[in-house]
Amino acid sequence: MKELWKMFFAFARIGGLTFGGGYAMLPMLQKEVVEKNGWATEEELMDYYAIGQCTPGVIAVNTATFVGQKYRGTLGALFCTLGVVFPSLIIITVIAAFISNFAHLPVVQNAFAGVRACVCVLIFNAVTKLWKKSVKDRLALVIFLAVFLGSVLLDLSPVIFVLLAGIAGVIIKQMEVRAK
Repeated sequence: MKELWKMFFAFARIGGLTFGGGYAMLPMLQKEVVEKNGWATEEELMDYYAIGQCTPGVIAVNTATFVGQKYRGTLGALFCTLGVVFPSLIIITVIAAFISNFAHLPVVQNAFAGVRACVCVLIFNAVTKLWKKSVKDRLALVIFLAVFLGSVLLDLSPVIFVLLAGIAGVIIKQMEVRAK
């Protein structure tokens, strides 16, 4: 039970201290889940994160659920999921009660502008880490460029890009195995 509460509080820290959603959360997830606690490897975390993007729901919640399930089964999934959601529920409830009274103030608008700029940097850092761990060879670079161009030029769901990239990865690895 002690380990489940540890997981709950770790994900509560992640959920309560990360602004900008799932993308901005990735560096903190990596530090807490992989480096500090060893609940998953970097590769597993990237896989959970990718699956979390193409399944219904919030990326952070999906990723927390996958990590908890892997490490401690159904109870682990429940504790991690509740942990990552709990701070948001409290914070959003408090903000919702008062935001209409303060949203028009310049200081509040400026604070939100600053937070948005910060979130952009956090997302950029997450993308840089993902790049270093994911694009390791020429074929991965080709898949990356195809998905990047497709996402810029086409108005398709990210799920389609994830599925097509997964299929491409399977086909490419099968071709490599047959070539050997």
